[in-house]
Amino acid sequence: MRKPWIVGLLTAVLLLGACGDPSDGPEPAPPTPDVSRATTHQRAQSSPSPSAAVVAPRVLYLGDSLAMEAQQVLGQELRRQLRATYRSAPYSGTTLCDYLEGTGKKSLVPDRDKAAALVRALHPDFVVMQFWGNAWGYTWCMDGISHAASPQKYFSRYRTDLKRLTDQIATAGGEHRPRIVWVSQGPDPITPDRVRRVNELYAEQAAASGDLVADAGATVAPAGSRYSWVQYLPCTSYEHEHPDYCTQPDRDRTALHLDKDYLHFCLAPTTSTPRPCPARSPGILRIAREITRVIGRTPSG
Repeated sequence: MRKPWIVGLLTAVLLLGACGDPSDGPEPAPPTPDVSRATTHQRAQSSPSPSAAVVAPRVLYLGDSLAMEAQQVLGQELRRQLRATYRSAPYSGTTLCDYLEGTGKKSLVPDRDKAAALVRALHPDFVVMQFWGNAWGYTWCMDGISHAASPQKYFSRYRTDLKRLTDQIATAGGEHRPRIVWVSQGPDPITPDRVRRVNELYAEQAAASGDLVADAGATVAPAGSRYSWVQYLPCTSYEHEHPDYCTQPDRDRTALHLDKDYLHFCLAPTTSTPRPCPARSPGILRIAREITRVIGRTPSG
């Protein structure tokens, strides 16, 4: 039986509307991200020695509210660590099918920001995809399929959309086919097995198509207990060295979530208008650093 605090916590999160309330059905698409600010062609000032011959990657970041809140931090890490050129176009409340071309009006993502359209326009080396999984069937393109109503249909649809999205990105890339980086989810206290299965689907698709998985979800889970949800974790050495990211140094722990939001990692309340996280948030930084690490170890071009 689910404990009352979990039910209350889920209700509070749904009322925030960051990933959509299944009782209300689809809402109008959220505002288009200001990609003029999210796009960066600037390189870091320091340059490697000629012998290093490091090629700065071009990175495209797509996803739902988790990507919406993390987009600025990931861009900062990619530029600082890899001198990357970066573009982000996340939309809250979305899932994989929203980024598919051919969905018509049944999508929260406009045609100009579909994954394949952006790949054709930007020619990225990497396309980073981060989704919680939209288990409620909130967005129109899920055709009412939800994990609660039919787990089998939900996972089957998720697997199908993974392949379709991969194929569209590959076709759009042509001879310069970008590597897809699927970002694994962190623990979910409501449906932990769903998260496990979705992460397995990411790994299966990546293996089948020669793509990558960034197990960023492991960085926000307890050591040795990958799918156990916690609000706090011990501070890392990096967080000790940067005290703004160790929120409770007297207890040697840092906050990953706000008290009333088990899903998002932004330590500022969600708002009705989706936005990048305005607060220093250890969970977001941990996720961004892992994505950056995976891209950094993979040759581009």
